[in-house]
Amino acid sequence: MSTESLYQKSNINRLGEFGKLNEEAFHAFVNFDHKALAQGKLSSKLKELIAVAVAHVTGCPYCIDIHVNQIKKQKATKEEMAEAIMVATALKAGSAMAHGVNALNSYDGTGDDELYKASYFNRLKEFSSLDGEAFRAFVSFDQQAMKAGKLSVKEKELIAIAIAHVTGCPYCIHVHVKGAKKAQVTKEEMAEAIMVATALKAGSAMAHGVNALNAYDEC
Repeated sequence: MSTESLYQKSNINRLGEFGKLNEEAFHAFVNFDHKALAQGKLSSKLKELIAVAVAHVTGCPYCIDIHVNQIKKQKATKEEMAEAIMVATALKAGSAMAHGVNALNSYDGTGDDELYKASYFNRLKEFSSLDGEAFRAFVSFDQQAMKAGKLSVKEKELIAIAIAHVTGCPYCIHVHVKGAKKAQVTKEEMAEAIMVATALKAGSAMAHGVNALNAYDEC
């Protein structure tokens, strides 16, 4: 392999080497990953769609390739995949947008020692006067991404909750958990979506371990 090529599909074949280098931790991760993606309250198909969405936020090309192949096995359509990716895109953008209320607090020097309050989110509408055209375009995109299409509102809210746990946005978690409850998501379904997000965030780090092995062996 050329040292200029940092990402090749075949790199992932080295992942099993961690089973010898750090056996107990590696096998514990694999066990967790399998259990998190296994069918439960949520179908395997939806879990794999969540996984694809999360992989676009972690930016793991190996994870994208693996889980897109898995959704095809689960008979997900390209349109369903695209909708899941759009939810991920909206939530990743939404995390940056939501944290804008913290920027407003800091700029205005509110003097409040509390960095996150649910009420801070009410300041978001101030961006309509500060940068109205861009703000309205974002809101339109966010609404379009979250409305029912090939995927239901319930499925999209579950994807949104998973993404919000990867972006670490407390406002997004709060908003989309409320939206999920409205869409009749159970606490057990929510927990399964969060576990998929956790497995994929860990899996991104694990998958990139093959790059570490390549780099180490080149030295």
